[in-house]
Amino acid sequence: MARAGLTADRLAAAAAELADEVGFENVSLSALARHFGVRDASLYSHVKNLQDLRTRVALLAGGEMIDRIAAAVAGRAGKDALAAFADAYREYALEHPGRYAATQIRVDQAVVADSPAMRRTAEITYGVLRAYGLEEPDLTDAVRLLRSTFHGYCALESTSAFGAPRDVRESWDRAIDALHVALANWPRGGHHRPLPQVPR
Repeated sequence: MARAGLTADRLAAAAAELADEVGFENVSLSALARHFGVRDASLYSHVKNLQDLRTRVALLAGGEMIDRIAAAVAGRAGKDALAAFADAYREYALEHPGRYAATQIRVDQAVVADSPAMRRTAEITYGVLRAYGLEEPDLTDAVRLLRSTFHGYCALESTSAFGAPRDVRESWDRAIDALHVALANWPRGGHHRPLPQVPR
């Protein structure tokens, strides 16, 4: 018997919880139906398919993550804002691995454009980087640098892949220092500089 009050938002919230428990890739409509004690078919009144559910989880998680980041960077600028952004990002990724994995999936651009959370994410991220005097196309390049650095580090840390005795938090802080230096000394213009000629 279907539970009363089942909605798309409630399904997404339950799927997000399940993702943290079993991994985002293991979230399925069948698992969610079992959680609510209903048949799979009952869910299709609220979500179109698994991709729709995953997108909803991605938007939910993205909203949670940017709320945390926004609170961390409020009133900060430059390196302080960058470090606060990075720390909030890392904390969310490590505390909510399933939700975080959802934020990394590709979401249709039309959905992104209609999502207040996704727009807010772009505004805050680009705002932190504009404080370094960056403009397009350098802004997009810098966003990609930050995202790939943060994601790569968190992905490795979450699986205990760093084997050296050096404390991972110390390395993280140094990585943020290095990113600050890179952003403050960004090569302008979005074009590759010619490599110096090496004597043969």
